[in-house]
Amino acid sequence: MTLLPLALKSLANRRFTVLLTLATIALSVALLLGVQRVHDEARQSFASTISGTDLIVGARSGPINLLLYSIFHIGDATNNVSWQSYGEIAAWPDVDWAVPISLGDSHHGFRVVGTSGDFFAHYHYGAKHALEFSAGSPFSDLYDAVIGAEVARKLGYVIGQPIVIAHGTGALVTEHADKPFRISGILQPTGTPVDTSVFVNLGAIEAIHADWQSGTRIPGTEISAGAARKLDLTPTAITAFLLGLKSRVATFDLQRQINDYRAEPLLAILPGIALQQLWGLVGVAENALLIVSALVVVAGLLGMLNALLTTLNERRREMAILRALGARPHIVFGMLLLEASLLTLLGIALGLILLYAGLAAASSYVEAHYGLHFAISLPSMREIVLLGMVCAGGVLAGCLPAWLAYRRALGDGLSMRT
Repeated sequence: MTLLPLALKSLANRRFTVLLTLATIALSVALLLGVQRVHDEARQSFASTISGTDLIVGARSGPINLLLYSIFHIGDATNNVSWQSYGEIAAWPDVDWAVPISLGDSHHGFRVVGTSGDFFAHYHYGAKHALEFSAGSPFSDLYDAVIGAEVARKLGYVIGQPIVIAHGTGALVTEHADKPFRISGILQPTGTPVDTSVFVNLGAIEAIHADWQSGTRIPGTEISAGAARKLDLTPTAITAFLLGLKSRVATFDLQRQINDYRAEPLLAILPGIALQQLWGLVGVAENALLIVSALVVVAGLLGMLNALLTTLNERRREMAILRALGARPHIVFGMLLLEASLLTLLGIALGLILLYAGLAAASSYVEAHYGLHFAISLPSMREIVLLGMVCAGGVLAGCLPAWLAYRRALGDGLSMRT
């Protein structure tokens, strides 16, 4: 007897149960692979939050802390870096470019980043993607501001709109209402902290704090926005700065020189290494989600096993008729095992279809809002391994009902039960 036609006809006779089982397996497989795709893409995107920058320099603390406040704008620096030290290091022969960063202000909960126009030329993300403007241009005036895509979307800002930034980042802030800014540019979405940042000229940070001291406005010394333009707006200190080197061969040597800098205690970190360390902390949640999705697949396979076992008693007469027609016990065993294998394979195929359909439907939205790009590509080696494990689990799940049918005698299905 040929097993495949028998298995297909048997599945067709139980089409409703089979369809429910296929849907369960397909959804669980799509979830498993979807979580794996998100895991891989999130890790790749996380690791490429900043690219093309050789070193990040700040006050001596810890690598993750420096990365968090300088790139992700989370937390605050333990200390500032003097402008003199920044200028000296930026002038070293091996340094190609340097971009200063000054933090401490905010706008409606979004961090304000004081920097230079070089930031928009040298900051890269992903596979060295440069920042692009969806509207407007970089700073052309002292009180110009460039905003990220998420800031523009949430606050509904447009080019030319005036905004006021506030001193501090907590719940209690004081606005610099006497020195308003004008939005000169809106950046394209990047899926990085750039999207939730407001960028202003480094000199403007000095201007709005010209009549402030130790975080407090000095009474009776108010300086207007116009008068501030005439002041020397050279910073005395910055929060951190980014370095690009002429040759990457000099990276570790320059890092050692900065870490041993005698003028003040500084720390230079390699962004890629620090990002991997940070991922080691936050990646636990991704692994937990992957485990949960794997358990969903196990639940789907158990559901298939339950369906096979439930219908096995109803199929006693079918098995007995097959045996009476000459089918050996191993034929019955093989047919049930083949049914379980077909259900698993079809469930995997439907799961892949659901996965790719979901990726195609959501890829543009996810890329625009979260910076994750899901390529419609063949399964990766890790995904193939996961699918192989699912297939093996389906075959093993089919062994139990097949073995039970194998053990039953011919007369078991022909006898009447009361």
